[in-house]
Amino acid sequence: MFVSSFGDNILYTVEALKKQYSGSIVILKDSNCRYTYEEDHQTSVLPFDLKSPYAFILSIYHLATCEKVFVDNYFGFLAAVDFRDNVECIQLWHASGAVKRFGLKDPSIETRKNRANERFRNVYHKFDHVVVGSDKMADIFKESFGLSDAQILRTGVPRTDYFFEYRDSANIREKMENKHPRIKGKKVILYAPTFRDNKLTDADVQLNLKLMYEALQDDYVLLMRLHPAVKTRFMNSYPNFIIDVSVGEQINELLMITDLLITDYSSIPYEFSLLNKPMIFYSYDLEDYSRARGFWEDYHSMVPGPVAYTSEEIIEIILNEPYNMGVVSSFARDWNEYSKGESSLQLIQAIYGEATEKEEVLAEQR
Repeated sequence: MFVSSFGDNILYTVEALKKQYSGSIVILKDSNCRYTYEEDHQTSVLPFDLKSPYAFILSIYHLATCEKVFVDNYFGFLAAVDFRDNVECIQLWHASGAVKRFGLKDPSIETRKNRANERFRNVYHKFDHVVVGSDKMADIFKESFGLSDAQILRTGVPRTDYFFEYRDSANIREKMENKHPRIKGKKVILYAPTFRDNKLTDADVQLNLKLMYEALQDDYVLLMRLHPAVKTRFMNSYPNFIIDVSVGEQINELLMITDLLITDYSSIPYEFSLLNKPMIFYSYDLEDYSRARGFWEDYHSMVPGPVAYTSEEIIEIILNEPYNMGVVSSFARDWNEYSKGESSLQLIQAIYGEATEKEEVLAEQR
């Protein structure tokens, strides 16, 4: 059984599982999940809505009768679930790496109530296995969730399989150009910042879009990947330069056609680095964010690209291209050492064994 919030890791894991497993597969899909799963004779997709009595009863039933539970986020309900002894819970965390601290290492833990901290620990204790793409992330999970090394599955991050499967991005580029003709003949900049709770109506998302338009419009288009809740009135002011891709686009496809990524404290760079393309880190609120969230390492040493604090600095970097691609390659190796294109298969084999149920059935039929 799968409980899906972010969706992409689960999508790839389900596809690998269906190739080798003949049992029923149930996906409980959170309302925030952007991915669509195909239903068939083996796979059922149900809404995961604990406020709906019918959905709640179905969810409880499947949680009570399953043998494997794959989750891809922090789900508070796990604190109250009492799984049977033979049930395994596998955490497919939604990030391949981490800039900011979380879990037991989140600075806010000091100000939380004891009851809240106990609930978090109860959730973490439900994880029998946590999947990682690197030893660096394994160390972070062990600290963040209070895990032992035996609970770490070094099989690679399932969704990174995409970047090995579609190394030739020409078809994806053509698909995106048909959907967004303004991309044709232009270099693509993707702006994908971390979501900030207090920026839901920030009119210019801290970018001087007018300045960027005037300096870059001839050669570039700017894709804006914001949280769907963010509202900005300037997005449509430059229709030949800015394209809103906050809703309706899969992030992996966007990364494949992106020539330059602009982000801040997001986990996107960990996978984008597999494509060996340049990045700019727009960290206009670095001191405040560091104080509130905390970083695992010195920020400037950790990120694989130049850091900018203003839109003017971003433009200067783009025009002068002072990128060190050796740093990007090293970053990719460090954080994706186990993600080599077969992570989904390796995960299924680690959980179900080399010879799965479907393989045994097929062998008997022969």
